[in-house]
Amino acid sequence: MKGHIIASLEEAAESLELFRKDKNSIIAIEKAANIAIATLKNGNTIFSCGNGGSMSDAIHFAEELTGRYRKNRPGLAATAISDPGHISCVANDFGYEYIFSRYLEAKSKKGDCLLAISTSGRSKNVIRAVKYANKHGISSISLTGVANSELGKMSTVDICALGGLYADRVQELHIKIIHILIELIERKIFPENY
Repeated sequence: MKGHIIASLEEAAESLELFRKDKNSIIAIEKAANIAIATLKNGNTIFSCGNGGSMSDAIHFAEELTGRYRKNRPGLAATAISDPGHISCVANDFGYEYIFSRYLEAKSKKGDCLLAISTSGRSKNVIRAVKYANKHGISSISLTGVANSELGKMSTVDICALGGLYADRVQELHIKIIHILIELIERKIFPENY
């Protein structure tokens, strides 16, 4: 059992190191942070979405912005598209593919931003949300785990975390990226906290 634990930690460390050395990934994170910062400074909202573990990451991202990350500061406008009433209603009446785009239709406005998370880059409902965003003046940041994915190609900025054979390694990188984005947002908007 200890061997599996060590192997898992080594694999995770290797994935992180490969990502750290990828200059394009660092540039993409910086671009994404600048988009998020501009969105919030202009009085707009950041929405986030994903399925399964990626929905959990979308929720985590939004609550760190509306609540608190490291130190006390005013809340920031962020919403994860995760309301079960909305999701079950739209899935039932229109289809699961529309759960995120329909929410954006109801709540978003030009100048907002969408953090769209899909390890495969193929989630139809996330893709539909980015298509909606593109048509309505909403910036999109995608977190993916497959190079040149459909989702990544259509996003304003794609941060592709190549984590290996399985989605869990990609998700581990995604949460690291999410924490970096939040820190960069805070450093720019609340420099006194750093």
